[in-house]
Amino acid sequence: MATAEEKKANIKEQVYRDERPAEHFDRYHERARNKKPNIVYEVVRAATSLLGWIVYRVMSISPENVPDGPVILAPNHFSNLDHFFAGMAVRRHVRFMAKSQLFAPPMDWVYSNGGVFPVRRGARDEEVFITAKKILADGGCVLMYCEGGRSRTGGIGDEAKPGIGRLALETGVPIVPIAIHGSSEVRHWKRFVLPKVTVQYGDSIRWREKLDSTREDQQQLADTVLDRIRGLYSGLEGQSRRQVARAVRAAKRDRSNV
Repeated sequence: MATAEEKKANIKEQVYRDERPAEHFDRYHERARNKKPNIVYEVVRAATSLLGWIVYRVMSISPENVPDGPVILAPNHFSNLDHFFAGMAVRRHVRFMAKSQLFAPPMDWVYSNGGVFPVRRGARDEEVFITAKKILADGGCVLMYCEGGRSRTGGIGDEAKPGIGRLALETGVPIVPIAIHGSSEVRHWKRFVLPKVTVQYGDSIRWREKLDSTREDQQQLADTVLDRIRGLYSGLEGQSRRQVARAVRAAKRDRSNV
């Protein structure tokens, strides 16, 4: 099995800065704020779900933990397929943030019509928060990674980015921590490595709205979410996914009988 350093070496270096002006992305934000995903979302969802179920044998544990109404989904991030893995079992439109470099013809049309909106990493991008808040205000479901970009080590990142804390505190909506296990090996498909992927949805957590939150507040919240993700992931590392699913069902039965 490859070491963490070998895995890191095999990942293409990420490009964090997009040299195009912020105004270039206005039309994508405008669409995301004012229009819902169309048939493109359903087509992509169907195709990626088939890929997930057939090739990666995706198993979803407790997707019912995603509540109705506005919610932030917070998974760990290993693979470019993580957005789709996290959304497969959720019967609603999951709106993704994607790095702005992906918004170039012809795929920008697919992303925009599918409800995806760009984030300019390496820049202070206020537009991404305005868009996310508008979607949540309309009762939507936004997926945001605690770690920012993909993990470079094949393990959960050591530190959370404060952005998810800011979004949660400024909106007061719940966050569902999600552990995606197995997707760190997805990029090795050329070597015929086709891992089983497990997606576990944790209990939703909610903080009181705090419009004047400090960066320290935001970081503390983000760290808490990442700790919850790490806990879920550790459980999937230590047991088979069927054992985890049985334990989760048993715990819910116990709670309902109290």
